Parts: sequence; C-alpha cells; structure tokens
Amino acid sequence: MPDRAAPVLDVRDLRTVFRTRAGDIHAVNGVSFELRAGELLGVVGESGSGKSVTMMALLGLVPSPPAVVSGGPALFDGRDLLRLPEAELRRIRGARIGFVFQDPMTSLNPVFTVGFQIMEPLRRHLRLSRRAARARAAELLALVGIPDAARRLDDYPHQFSGGMRQRVMIAVALACDPQVLIADEPTTALDVTIQAQILELMAELRARLGMAVIWITHDLGVIAGIADRVMVMYGGQVIEHGPVEAVFARPTHPYTRALLATVPKVSGERSRRLQAIEGQPPILSAPPEACTFRDRCPHAFETCFRLNPQRYPLGEGHDAACLLADPGLAPWGRPEPRVAHG
Repeated sequence: MPDRAAPVLDVRDLRTVFRTRAGDIHAVNGVSFELRAGELLGVVGESGSGKSVTMMALLGLVPSPPAVVSGGPALFDGRDLLRLPEAELRRIRGARIGFVFQDPMTSLNPVFTVGFQIMEPLRRHLRLSRRAARARAAELLALVGIPDAARRLDDYPHQFSGGMRQRVMIAVALACDPQVLIADEPTTALDVTIQAQILELMAELRARLGMAVIWITHDLGVIAGIADRVMVMYGGQVIEHGPVEAVFARPTHPYTRALLATVPKVSGERSRRLQAIEGQPPILSAPPEACTFRDRCPHAFETCFRLNPQRYPLGEGHDAACLLADPGLAPWGRPEPRVAHG
C-alpha cells in the first residue's frame, strides 16, 4: 500500500456548472478527494455522474464558457490548480499530470504521425532537440509494448489497431514522466484480450515509474483488481469512498450496493436475470438540496427528500454519503419505509 505521506493531489469542494441557454447544469457538486504518491484511485459511477468532468475541470480542460469551475483548493505540489494562470497550467498539463483520454480511435490526430504526437510534449515541456525527442519517443513506444518501435514512429494512427492506439495514448501521457496519470475509460473500446494487456501494462508502468494514477471506469471488476482505493460518484458527488477491499466487502450506500449487484456472476443458476438499477440519473438544474439517489433508492425515507447527506466516516478511511450511515439513524438491519412523493 502506498505511503500515507502528504498527498500529491488534494482536492476540496470542487464544483462545475455548465451555463447553457436551456439553463444551468450542476455537473460537479462539492467533490473532495486525495491522491498519494504511487497510489491508484478508481473512480466509478454511471455515465453522467461527473467522473470525467471532475478530472477535466482540475486541468482546465472543460470549455469556459459555458463551464464555470469554482470551489477548491485543488492542491498539486502545493499549488492550487484552479487559481493558476492558463500559461502555468499548460506547463503542468501533459508534463507533470498526464491524461489518457477516453477513445483511442479518435483521441490521436489522424493527420500527424504517431512519432510527431509523442514528440510534441517532449519538445514543448522538456525542450528536447528533434533527435533526442525522437529517440525518447522510440523508447516510450517500446516501453508500452509496440514492436519495432523506431520504425513505427513514422506510421499514422490508422495504421495501428485499437489496442495499439491505446498504447500510443499511454506513451503520449507518459512522455514527460508525470507524477500523476489520469486515465479516463482507457479500456472501454477494447476487447477483453487487449483490455487485459493494457491493465497488465499499467500495473508494470506504475510499479516501475512510481506514479499516482486516477482510473475512471464503469467496470467494477477492473477496479477490484487494480485499485488501492475506490471513489463512487453519483449526481456529481462522491457518495462512497474507501479502500477497495472495504467498499467491495462492506458497501454502505444503496447506490454502491446496486452497482455491485449489476456485476454478472459466473457461478450459480444460469437462468438468473441480470440486475439493473431502476430509473435514470438526475438532471441537476440546481445544486442538490436532498439525496440525489432518493428517487431510485429502495431504502429512501422522509429525511432523504429534504436533506443532502454528508459523508459519514465508517472507519479505516471508508465513508459514505448516506443517512443510513449516520449512527443516529436506523442501521441497515432495520428497514425504513419508502415514502411516495409527487
């Protein structure tokens, strides 16, 4: 387990609002988390839960307008990312914090060679000569498992398979030896064989380079296998967080329990239906004043419809933003009536 020293990234009360003609969308609502050196933090939740927007807002990658990012601080190496001038943020982005974007099929520019795209951050941030940057780019391609790396620098993205393009994206993100790597759904578009290769590669690189990783995904199985801690998001908020073993063994928030119930089982009766979470994620036109999961929660009771719960500590770094985690309210063993509203 990583050292419990001061976090390399410390985010407090991050908020992001998209101001549109149709009204405001409160996409991120008071997200707080820490990331320590060498640690892998898994971030899970349904589409629209705020996972990607949270991480992109930290690095100034959400368009402004319409986005308005507030809250904080978001401290990286003692500096508040949310208050830095754009020029300073550009020096950090891609150099000290790498980002692997969601889709390997579209994230690479089709009109530039793979070598050019790996060399660009090396020349911009490290001021390497063209020859030195090319040599380093070949090393990076070899590092991520591309055969005949030096020759393939002159190939274009369409000459690579999906799995190889994802490896190239990782090489670009690792070019300047970042302290933090943010990987946004890095294996979603890949088949299971290539996915396993990418996961193995990331584990090797993390061990070799000692970097901290934020891994955004829908796949709870991936998180169970690679993460130190997991952060479950819903409605733009962190609704459960803790060591991966604690969250998976003792899920407390009803949403976390529902997510885990949707994971297909390979044992038991073959005729067992796949589980689903009824309802739809909320459209947040205002900051949440009540539990965002209340309309889909089988345990919701009256207070859930008028109070947005804090994150209650459960011990050993595990917490959950649910009234049922409040020691002053009913424990899980005593069912609470669901109240019909509207």
